[in-house]
Amino acid sequence: MTHATCVTLEGVSFQLPDGSPLFSDLNLHLDQRHTGLVGRNGVGKSVLARLIAGDIAPTTGRCLRTAKVYYLAQHITHAPGQTVADLAGVQLIINALERIEQGSTAPADFDAVGEQWNIRQQLLDQLARNNLGHLTPLTPTSQLSGGEAMRVALMGAFMSDAELLILDEPTNHLDREQRLALQAQLSHWPKALLVISHDRELLETMTRILELSALGLASYGGGYSFYAQAKAQKQSAAKQQLAHAKLERNRQEQRLREQAEQLERRQARGSKSASSRNQAKILLGRQKERSQNSSGKWQQHQQAAREALSVRVRQAASQVERQQAVFVYAPTTSQHSAAHIAELVDARLPYGFEPLRTLSLTLSRGQRVALLGPNGCGKSTVLKVLAGQVPIPAGQAGVHVKTAYLDQHLAMLNLECSVLEQLQALNRQLTESELRTRLAQLGLGAEQVNRPCAQLSGGERLKAAMACVFYAEQPAQLLLLDEPDNHLDLVSLLALENMLNEFTGTLVVTSHDKRFLDAIGITHKLIASANGWLSTAF
Repeated sequence: MTHATCVTLEGVSFQLPDGSPLFSDLNLHLDQRHTGLVGRNGVGKSVLARLIAGDIAPTTGRCLRTAKVYYLAQHITHAPGQTVADLAGVQLIINALERIEQGSTAPADFDAVGEQWNIRQQLLDQLARNNLGHLTPLTPTSQLSGGEAMRVALMGAFMSDAELLILDEPTNHLDREQRLALQAQLSHWPKALLVISHDRELLETMTRILELSALGLASYGGGYSFYAQAKAQKQSAAKQQLAHAKLERNRQEQRLREQAEQLERRQARGSKSASSRNQAKILLGRQKERSQNSSGKWQQHQQAAREALSVRVRQAASQVERQQAVFVYAPTTSQHSAAHIAELVDARLPYGFEPLRTLSLTLSRGQRVALLGPNGCGKSTVLKVLAGQVPIPAGQAGVHVKTAYLDQHLAMLNLECSVLEQLQALNRQLTESELRTRLAQLGLGAEQVNRPCAQLSGGERLKAAMACVFYAEQPAQLLLLDEPDNHLDLVSLLALENMLNEFTGTLVVTSHDKRFLDAIGITHKLIASANGWLSTAF
């Protein structure tokens, strides 16, 4: 089955402002198939998406577009005065429509409206259909939650007349129900689609997976499971081929050494025989010259053979992806802390839905609690109360151990400072070298740890915040994590899962990723329901 091509990349390369290459010589055909794009944090996925959309130009190569492209970035910015209609991308159309209604005959206004004469009603219908009927086109985006902002932005993408949608981490900030709704909506999207995501459930629904790595772009048919299996097999075969090439090089070099030794022995015997027969000096000289010429040609032959073997090894090695393992040290915890480490007794939350405004909760040592519920129900508020960041107007709240809180907006980070500077202020016991090592094991190399955090990618910022939480001088015995799986690449997500499984303290976490929660050994659930907070075993 053939598919019409929407975008073609030919020999595309991109350099960062400091001149360092981000990726090079990429070739790609994007067609009607629904495609997932995966890769490590900082490898250039978002840059590639912007390049495909035409927001930026490649350093070399070219990008050919035969279709209208709509790009939704992973970070939704709230400009002063921005409204819901702006975020949905329809405000300019509405403005043109209003000018026409007031008598404008400008061709530019009619071109802006096109066939979308009922755009205002379409927006209102979409808001109602997505349970956002409390919003209007004029609602300031500063009043929206992260989930509401993403849903409005997604509405704009689906309302556009684009033939290729590019969605960058679209499930971030969406709750479980909204993620499933997005999956269903994408499954019915009849046009081309490129989704950048680490959401394994969403990636499972894709027709093919593209992976961007140091080796370039690789295409795998099928969803996430097929990709993971195919990649593992491909890397295993590449490693076997490399091992075989190295073994063959060693064998050939041994044979070349043996042949060289045999040649030396023959030459030595020939020289001795000629000398013993008292041959004339001129004949001996000619024989020596022939021997030297023969030896020189043999050495050239040996060098060429060794170079050919080395080329085969380098070619085999180039197919093996050099992925640096991500490792996160689990904070050490005291085994002598109280059995009950935190209590909320009839705690009155400062805001939220009335049935969820009052909460009683006891946390025990080693307990692992998942806070579950739709966006806006108060999960983050509960974490902030436990972290001591939000006072309660009534009831009791007590936490008896060292607590670390990682909020989903990463407010702990000073975006003007580097992660190394911030971590040094939090831990004066470890040397700079030790801190650099831990950051490197987390996937933040020498370049990233010295940059202002504002210049890091979303995944790199999350790793920086994780380092500040996990590697502080006083280890936390209670970890409060608000959607920690957002923005992490798949390798880093697996590392975080492993770290949390090693953590022996108490954990309270919010996440809408069922696979992530299944992997970290949750023991209890605290669920936001219409009748209040319900606590059950996992």
